[in-house]
Formats: sequence, C-alpha cells, structure tokens
Amino acid sequence: MKEYNEEKDQTQAPESFWVRFKNYHFKHRYDFNSLPLLNKIGVVICVSLLMIMFAAFTFYQAVRFEAFGKVPDRQELQDLQTSEASEVFSADGKLLGRYFIQERTNTPYSEISPNIIKALVATEDSRFFEHDGIDNRSMLRVAVKTLMLQEESSGGGSTISQQLAKNLFPRDKKYGKLSLPIAKVKEMIVAKRLEDVYSKEDILALYLNTVPFSDNAWGIETASERYFSKTSAELNQQEAATMVGMLKATTGYNPRMHPKRATTRRNVVLSQMAKYGYLTQQQKDSLQQLPLELNYSKQDHHEGLATYFRTYLKQELQRWAAEHQKPDGSAYNVYRDGLKIYTTLDSRLQGFAENAVQTHMKELQASFYKHWGKTAPWKGNNKILINAIHRSPRYKQLKAEGLEEKDIQQVFGEKIPMKIFTWKGERDTLMAPLDSVKHYLYFLNAGFMAMDPQSGHVKAWVGGINHKFFQYDHVNTRTRRQVGSTFKPIVYAAALQQGADPCTYISAAQETYPELDNWTPGNSDGNYEGEYTLEGGLMNSVNTVSVKVLKRTGLTNTINMARAMGIKNDIPKLPSIALGTPELSLSEMVAAYGTFANKGKTVQPVYLLRIEDRHGNVLEEFNTVQESRLALEPLKADLMVNMLRSVVNKGTASRLRWKYKVTNDMAGKTGTTQSYADGWFIGISPKLVAGAWVGADDPGIRFRSSSLGQGANTALPIYALFWQQVNKDTTYQEISTAKFDLSREVFAMMDCEPYKEPVDLNFFDRIFGGGNSGDSEGNVRPRNSSNGNNQNRDNGKKKKKGLLDRIFGGG
Repeated sequence: MKEYNEEKDQTQAPESFWVRFKNYHFKHRYDFNSLPLLNKIGVVICVSLLMIMFAAFTFYQAVRFEAFGKVPDRQELQDLQTSEASEVFSADGKLLGRYFIQERTNTPYSEISPNIIKALVATEDSRFFEHDGIDNRSMLRVAVKTLMLQEESSGGGSTISQQLAKNLFPRDKKYGKLSLPIAKVKEMIVAKRLEDVYSKEDILALYLNTVPFSDNAWGIETASERYFSKTSAELNQQEAATMVGMLKATTGYNPRMHPKRATTRRNVVLSQMAKYGYLTQQQKDSLQQLPLELNYSKQDHHEGLATYFRTYLKQELQRWAAEHQKPDGSAYNVYRDGLKIYTTLDSRLQGFAENAVQTHMKELQASFYKHWGKTAPWKGNNKILINAIHRSPRYKQLKAEGLEEKDIQQVFGEKIPMKIFTWKGERDTLMAPLDSVKHYLYFLNAGFMAMDPQSGHVKAWVGGINHKFFQYDHVNTRTRRQVGSTFKPIVYAAALQQGADPCTYISAAQETYPELDNWTPGNSDGNYEGEYTLEGGLMNSVNTVSVKVLKRTGLTNTINMARAMGIKNDIPKLPSIALGTPELSLSEMVAAYGTFANKGKTVQPVYLLRIEDRHGNVLEEFNTVQESRLALEPLKADLMVNMLRSVVNKGTASRLRWKYKVTNDMAGKTGTTQSYADGWFIGISPKLVAGAWVGADDPGIRFRSSSLGQGANTALPIYALFWQQVNKDTTYQEISTAKFDLSREVFAMMDCEPYKEPVDLNFFDRIFGGGNSGDSEGNVRPRNSSNGNNQNRDNGKKKKKGLLDRIFGGG
C-alpha cells in the first residue's frame, strides 16, 4: 500500500510557490518566538528600517511628482528672476535711490569680495565645491555635534544650495505637521536641480544676492552699503566675517543692536576660515583682536538725494510699467524687476539745492520762532489749529474707526512715545498728539527747482525740508500757491507783445475802478508818487503800475501769454492777476521764466531719459528734444530779460548782489503774497533757470512784517546759496560764466530813466513853456545813455526839483 501511495504521489503535479510559502509559513509560524532576544531586536530593526526607507522613498517620490504642490523644474530655475529693486540714476550716472519692497541689488560673482566667499563657504558649507547640492556627511555631522554636543561651530545642516532653494521658494505651511518635511524634501530636490543648471560660482552669487541680513537688508550689496558704506567688492576679512556671522541669527547677531554678540560671532567665523585654510593662525588671532567698526547708513525711501523727485517720478513709472510687458507677457513691476531709470537730474546740482534749502530754512525757522516768541502763530484764528487736527493721519484713522469727537479729543490729549522732527535732528519724546500738531504747524517749508531753459531738462528738484516728516511736494504741478509779483513779468511780456513801448511812463497814482466793484489796488509801501517805465514798474514791483499795464494790454491777451509760456493751471479772469493772485505751481513758474532766457521759446520740464531692464537692455528711450513754441518775439524776450536784470541789479532782488555777492549775469523777480503767506524768487541765467518758494503749509501761518516775510528775505536766499555753490565748482564754469546775448536794439529801446517825478506845471511853467513834449499817451520820455544799467540803489528815483529848478531847468 505504501509503495502504491508513493507511486501515486510521484505522479501528482508540483505545488505552486504560494502553496509552498503558505505551508512553510504555517510550519514555522512560531519560530520567531523561539529566536534569541538579540536576533529578535535585529529583525525588528531591519524590518523597521526597510519600512522607513520604503516610506521615505515613497514620500520623496510623492513630493518629486508634485503630490504636495509645485516643484520648480530645471527650465524654471534656468529662467530664474529674483526680486530686485529698481534704481534711479542722475544724468551723471550717480545712484539717487531705489524703489523696493525688499531692498536688493543683484551683484555678479566677479564683483563680490573673495573674503565674503571664503567666509561663507567656511562657515555654512565647507564641502560646497565637492557635493552635488546635498552633503550627506555634513547632515550626519550636524546631527551628532549640534544636537548632541551643542557645538556652535559645527555649521548648518543644509548646504548653500539648499539654503538658496529656501530663499528662492519660501516654505508653504498649509500641510500642518507635514509642512516642514515636505519643505525639506523640496529644497533637496531643488538644490540638486540648481546644481545641474548653474555653476558653483553662480549659485554663490544667487545665494548672496537673495539672503536676508540684519535690519531687513536683502542681499550682500545692500547690506555692505548699509553697515560699512562700501560695495561688497571692498569688504575686508573682518567685515566679511561680520556679514556672514549675521546669517545665523539676523536679530541676535545684528552688529548695530548687539555689537558684543556680533563680535563673538564674527570671531567664530574667523576661526572657521582658519580651520579650512583661508586664514593663517596668526591672521586669525590678529583679526579677532580688532574692535567691531561699522559705518552704518540706512537708505530708505526718505533718504538719499532727490527724495521728493523720486516719489513724484514713481507715480509716472508705475503707469509706464502697467502699460509695458515683459517677454513672458506680464507687466513690469517697479519694485521687483530691477529697472534702471536714468533721469536728467545733475547729482551735484541736486546736492547744492538740497544744501541751500537746509541751510537757509534752518536759519529762517529760528527767525520765525523769535518773531512769534511765546505767541502762537494761529492766535486769534483757532480754525487753523482745528483744520490741522482734522488733516492729521491720526484723526482720520480714529474717525474711520468710528470714535466720537469727545473720545478723539481724549486720545489727542494723552502723551505717547513719538519721534519728531527738529532742525537739531530727529528727537524721541513723549508728546500728546495735539501738541504734535501744534509743533508741526510752526514749521515753514520750501520748494526749489532748477532747469535748463533751452532743453527743459530738470537739473534739481527739492520738494520740501524733510521727506520723512513733510511729504507734501512743493514743486510738482499739483501743488499750487499764490505766486505774488512773480506773475508780473508775464503781464509785462504780454504788454510788449501787444506793442507797448518800454519807455512809456505810467503813473503810480492809486485809482478806483467802479466797473470792478470799486476795487482800489494799493502799493505795499503806500507810495503813489511819480511815473514809471515798464522797467521801473517791474524793478520796483509797483502794483498800481502793473494793474494799469494789464488794463492797457487786456486781460485775455495776458492770460493767453501765460498759456503760451506753458502755464496750464487755472488763471482767474480778474484784473487782480496783475498782483499775482493766480495759484500756480513752482515748476510751472520756473518753466515760464525759461521762455525769457530761451529767446521767447517755451519748453516744458522733462526729467526722464531712458529706462533699461536689469540686464541693461533699453526698454524705452524718451525723446527729450522738444519742439519749442514761440510764445514771445525774441526781441521782446530780450527786453524782458534786461528789465529783470534791473530787478536783480537795483530792484527788489538786489540783495542777491550786495548781501550774497552773486555776481553772475542773471535776471529775476521776487514775489510776496498777501499778508506774507508766500515768498517767491524766480531767477534766470543764460543756461539755468531756477525758482524757490517758501511758506507754511497753512497760508495762515506767516511772518507779520514785510522785512521778514517778503520773498527777498524768505525765498531769494535759497537761490543765492545755490549759486554760491555753483560758482565754487569749476565743473560748472560754462554755466556760471555765461552772458546774456542782448542786442544793441534792446539797450536803445530802453534808453530812458525808469522813474520820473510827475511834471508839476505851475504858473511859471505855463509862462515859460516848461516841460517836455509828451507822446501819444501823454507821458514824458527823457532819453539818456544809461539804459538803466548804472542806477544806484535808490531804484532810479530822482529827487524832487524845487521851484527854481523847474523854472530854469537846474539840476
């Protein structure tokens, strides 16, 4: 029977693998329990490791195939564009400032100091030039030394390539506890791909251009400029070590806030550099003994040259960016795309202008405080203070939050910490918001602009005294103030264009105009004697003469002349414009005066030359060659220039000569508005026209006397201080030595005394036929050869003649 069964078994089909596995598993199912303990532990560890490796591999592949979000591919990394601040340059190539959200300037590897590279590699990734983006040895070392032995000098676990991936693609926290491991795996994948796309040098440059340093200084170039006021190429070994030391903890090792900690950390970096052969032991010891020396200079939107101009320009650039597309079809971004904006400003002239404003306004503010003493400038008109409170950002915010007026008043009465502006520097103080409003109401402000009258290129633009605390720009066309007597040259230009004779005499007598509601314009000095030529009336800024010139010229003709000279803002159709009642901008007035220097041709201010992308490719070149319009016949323009020269040489602007010793060939006009709320001076030289305005932001805050509040005292000194600096700089000799090209005909047409006493024909005059024959206007026109250029400071007025002088012609 047994033999039969064996034969029968031999004829059966062989068992399958799964049957045998099942039988084996059943037969040995209890064998694990019989294993020795160490064998059991080994089996558990092996199985666990296999499971972990399988899970890790599966997790890695899930991240790689974007189950947890987008992972940049090699093409995206190759086309990488990091956020970069756009930069504004002057015509002479100087950096004026930047537009940024994160202040950053990209610098190529070749322009970064080798000291920075050595310090970075030694401290952050000593095998950087050996691995392919992930350093397994370094990760194991850090796990042992940092986590177990707590050694600070062990370095970071991530390679520079991994840190770069983290900087370029911020971590996503939407996956809860898995967010960190997902981010780490993404950074490993991106790091390897970066190594495939870029050279080691490019990766170092990318890292240093994107890493944040202390005080939110993004990138090595910005941080170098901020902490040491030098380029990254100029950093020495100890400075480089300080910079790299910040990266471990930008707040804790901030050298400005924590110099002792920063010094300690710097010395750790120097030790790392010595450890890896970048420094000798002697060099390390010597450098570690040096004190930490900073040259801190933070640049923000309120710092640097031309802050008001840059703010004004930004609005135009944003419009340009919205209308222009990058190669990928998206619009340009002024804050991120690293645009290079080249302007017409001259960095040195801009510096002269800012210095002139600062110097004079500091002195004028002291004079203003002394003038008012303990009396508030708004005394008797509390509406000024109330309006200032209502304009304040704090009041608007509290109102928007729904607070009642009584609650807002309570908030305004409670002292809080704040930083305030003073002419001695910023000051931290405890002050109630109401007192802060009062503090700023006292301040006088200013605007200054200089322009090439032939091209229209703006050379300097100062919108105020301090951009951080006073951001209202007093230059641009949207800022309008009454222009005072600076409008009178436009009236006189219109008169000349309509055929007025420069030597026509006009009485200064006061008149009442019934057709204008009995309007009776007056002169500021109360003097209504004598008769003036156009030169004399302009030179002495005689209101009554200006009104009569306007009346003879015609209101429409005068307004048309203003329009032809480039003024676009509203001009009221009232004869009071002869006294300067129009509210116009400083930039408009400077451009209008440029017409006189440009032989009657009008040009508009221009300030943009070209815009380039971050690689230097020109995106747009602006046509700055204007088709000038002839607003005034060249001869008439020259006549105006010569009249305005008299204003400077002998008239209301003569302190330019006798006080400030500015001897250049120039012309100009002062202006003062009612109650001395605004002071103006617009000056012309053959190659530069410039203007200054001074006043408080609220016209109700002002001087109370003519000697202090007139434009000759408030605005003219800024122009004078500016020119003093120009004259000292030999670079600008072509500008400073330029002379007006006036023909003999101009001097011949103005060959008359600018002022004469009215002829008093008495009995003896009528007997003897005294007096000169008059012209068609009934005005006497004595001729002489002085052409108005040799008068003394009595403004050309002659002394009254006595009775016998009038009879017998004595003189």
